[in-house]
Amino acid sequence: MRSAFASLLSPDGTFGPLRHGIFRRIWFASLASNFGFLIQGVGASWAMTEMTGSPDMVALVTTAMMLPQMFVAIAAGAIADMYDRRIVGLVALMLSLAGTATLATLWALGFVTPWVLLGLCFFIGCSMSLFGPSWQASVSEQVPSEILPAAIALNGISFNIARSFGPAIGGLIVAAAGTIAAFVVNAFMYLPLLIVLFFWRREKVVSRLPPERLNRAIISGARYIMHSPPIRVVLIRTFVTGIVGGSLSALMPLVARDLLGAGAQIFGILLGAFGMGAVLGALNVSRVRRTFSVETSIRGCVVIAGTGTALVGLSTIPALTCAILLVAGAGWTLVITLFNIGIQMGAPRWVAGRTLAAFQASIAGGIAIGSWIWGHVAEVVGVDGALMISGCGMASTMILGLLMPVPPTTENADPAADPLADPEVQLAITPRSGPIVIELEYRVNPADAREFYRAIQHVQLVRSRNGGYDWSISRDVADPELWIERFHCPTWLDYLRQRTRLTQVESEVQAAARKYHMGPEPVRIRRMLERPFGSVRWKDEAPDPAVQGVLPIPVASTTGT
Repeated sequence: MRSAFASLLSPDGTFGPLRHGIFRRIWFASLASNFGFLIQGVGASWAMTEMTGSPDMVALVTTAMMLPQMFVAIAAGAIADMYDRRIVGLVALMLSLAGTATLATLWALGFVTPWVLLGLCFFIGCSMSLFGPSWQASVSEQVPSEILPAAIALNGISFNIARSFGPAIGGLIVAAAGTIAAFVVNAFMYLPLLIVLFFWRREKVVSRLPPERLNRAIISGARYIMHSPPIRVVLIRTFVTGIVGGSLSALMPLVARDLLGAGAQIFGILLGAFGMGAVLGALNVSRVRRTFSVETSIRGCVVIAGTGTALVGLSTIPALTCAILLVAGAGWTLVITLFNIGIQMGAPRWVAGRTLAAFQASIAGGIAIGSWIWGHVAEVVGVDGALMISGCGMASTMILGLLMPVPPTTENADPAADPLADPEVQLAITPRSGPIVIELEYRVNPADAREFYRAIQHVQLVRSRNGGYDWSISRDVADPELWIERFHCPTWLDYLRQRTRLTQVESEVQAAARKYHMGPEPVRIRRMLERPFGSVRWKDEAPDPAVQGVLPIPVASTTGT
């Protein structure tokens, strides 16, 4: 027992990241914040249960809290990548605190109706959606990369520890002091995290390039995801899992009231049992990853979670329901944590906030939509019937793994070992000049044409997800050895950004294509300004605000693209 506990605390153990001071302080503060958030969730759900007995309206509380993450998260992820993540987190937490304080005040004055409750839950959900990507993306700044998976899992444990006991505490608070007490407790629980973030002296990485505009940053994130097949697969699987598995979180108050004939206290205990199972699942993430492949683990866990969901619908005994929720919680958390690790290990730093925001939007949007669906289903077939249908649907998602298997987790976030030098510039251009056309000429032995073509297709994904568009590869009909790769960037500044985004894995992909190039001369590169006259300014004296912060005449280079 002692040796097992010591292994958990070892540098590479489950709790190893807690050896790092800033991660430890943020982790404990976020644990308190998670407790408060879940206590408030119990209060809001039970308040709606008291105001209206409709399963549809009760399920909408979860939808109101989770749906904003589907719409706000992408913009929040872009903001997390554009600005200081510590400042973004502070602002988001203060907004959420303001929403919670408003809800408590209006409840005390008797002004809360079902729709007011949903509206304020929606506002708080928006605030936490803004906080989520900044918080998750900053984990890589708090611990070394080799223990990042353990830190990701530990953050999941933080939430699930709170879910194990927070709902039960919330049920006791609501039963003893009323709904308003849950809202007040949540407001105070924000303070530790606000204080820790305020005093965190985050190491800033200053870029010589100005940040993207919000709309361009969102487009860049969407483009990266679209041209990253592993991340795209994980997001689709996460979204589907959220939809089919969202019944438990949405219908848990009705499980307590209708299936078990109990009150707020048992409702909190049920959520606590699910959370305790989630903690057990999170504690075993490393063991599962070592023992099974990612896809095998996911398939097994969705079957466990789905079976547990269906059995909850059949149980009428509180103790049995709690036991089932322990198992279902472990399966659910293992699935979501494995998806999360895949996203964080696969996305480079420049787009980490946006990919995590997409993950957050996928799971939250799936649960929000699923909550709405299962609320309607429960109106028609009852709570027990809805849970059984949802459980079968959850288990059947293992079939999706045959069509869209999750690839093994690989690290793709490390920047290229040899950053590209800046290209030679003789033409008077500004950061806003564009479009920029890039052409690369390869000389390839005709016998290697098929292999080169396969390799260059992988290069296309690299160009496209890092900022290029209208990519093409062509072959000279008069000179079969000559191949020309061509792509565009919107502006010179976008082209410079693309060159800074290259990761080590992507650099190796380009090297794999370049190895087919023949001859003593390197691959020839042309960089051209399309529509050079009048493309940016009609007159020389017209101001160009984008000039600030960009090197006007970069250093010469003939080796990079």
